[in-house]
Amino acid sequence: MFRKILIANRGEIAMRIIRCCHEMGIDTVLAYSWEDRDSMAVSFSTEAVCIGPAPAARSYLNQDALIAAAKAYHCEAVHPGYGFLSENADFAEACEKNGLVWIGPAADMIRQMGDKQSARSLMKKNGVPVVPGSDGLVADPKEAALVAEKVGYPVLLKATAGGGGRGMRVAQDADELEDAFREASSEAESAFGDGSLYLEKLIVNPRHIEVQIMGDSQGHICTLGERDCSMQRRNQKLIEESPARCLNQRQRTALYKAALRAAKAAHYVSAGTVEFVLDHSGQFYFIEMNTRIQVEHSVTEMVTGIDLIREQIRVASGLPLSFKQSDVRLQGHAIECRINAENPEKNFAPCPGTISFLHMPAGFGVRVENALFPGCRVSPYYDSMIAKLIVHAPGRLAAIRKMRVALEEMTVEGIDTNINFLYLLMFNRDYMMGNFDTSFLARDTGTLVRWDEESRKKFGRKAERKDRA
Repeated sequence: MFRKILIANRGEIAMRIIRCCHEMGIDTVLAYSWEDRDSMAVSFSTEAVCIGPAPAARSYLNQDALIAAAKAYHCEAVHPGYGFLSENADFAEACEKNGLVWIGPAADMIRQMGDKQSARSLMKKNGVPVVPGSDGLVADPKEAALVAEKVGYPVLLKATAGGGGRGMRVAQDADELEDAFREASSEAESAFGDGSLYLEKLIVNPRHIEVQIMGDSQGHICTLGERDCSMQRRNQKLIEESPARCLNQRQRTALYKAALRAAKAAHYVSAGTVEFVLDHSGQFYFIEMNTRIQVEHSVTEMVTGIDLIREQIRVASGLPLSFKQSDVRLQGHAIECRINAENPEKNFAPCPGTISFLHMPAGFGVRVENALFPGCRVSPYYDSMIAKLIVHAPGRLAAIRKMRVALEEMTVEGIDTNINFLYLLMFNRDYMMGNFDTSFLARDTGTLVRWDEESRKKFGRKAERKDRA
């Protein structure tokens, strides 16, 4: 087992990894930017080293600085968390070349799965259903138009190097295709340094379902249940839950088998996620594979009782998985809300600033992942997510009620957050009944962001506490 690990990340995921490492008797070295010098993660890590100024390009994305820090502090391995360089095959390769163990899948695996068109081709070859679309990249709008005519409009143009909803554009008809192509390509080039696109038939208003997998170097691969991530705003997940209420047992079994075929085709090692869309007829299609731990991994941990970060570290050290497929049992229902520093009443504008008062919920079945404390500064330089609130209960409605109570208790003052927005959502009839898809928030956001007199009367104590604040 490793003696010391470099953590190439920040915020709540850095704290999550630090805690896990310390439980395992492993020392940590946190690589941080000057902006994060007073962060909780810096205080709790065994050691910490500043690797650059606030902009991520000069710190958290600075591969040379990260490797130099790992070597200077005699680290044996690097954990990238999620985001930043976590799916960067070149960085994984550079770590390996410098004698550092990469806590994640091998560089070749990241490269193959990170190229969305390459991953799509591999899935087709191994019998995993994929969305109808181009057989390869589409070179220009003219070629895209030919494929679109074949599969039928509407279509989705996607960056082959993309992720996080960037480099994607919808074309409803031939008139929109050329502009959509140029916009998607330009955004992809800016975000990922690669403007290459492929084209898929747009599955209108699907459910977004993903399967958590974990593999080791001995060839064992297990599925750890699914998550419903359909509650999204601008292609960014906001609420995740497990299990997915929309699946019956036949669909669930077929989904797990497809995810296993996908993982085995890639000879996958470490934690990963196979993502699918589910159309209104109940047919599912592979869309991509994420080669890292995900923000929403906590949901899976709550229903399985398996520590995914711990398994990642064990597998990277050469140990086999600590469980077999027959050991995986989904118990109860878990829901996660992403707490963001943003103002829903101002079109979700980011709200950096200093937290003046903080109270986090607790109790049976309540988990909060964060790196916040009174007086800490929420930076404008990084993602607006500041915490994750996860609850676990015997059933879905019980979990929703628990989430209401937890959100009611959660207090963050000094900055704007989406806590009240999420609280209102927990009372939405369609959400409670499970009648939602990826378009839900785009349709209904306007009715959820208003904290009007009717809301104040309906939601009692939460409204009173908001007035006091």
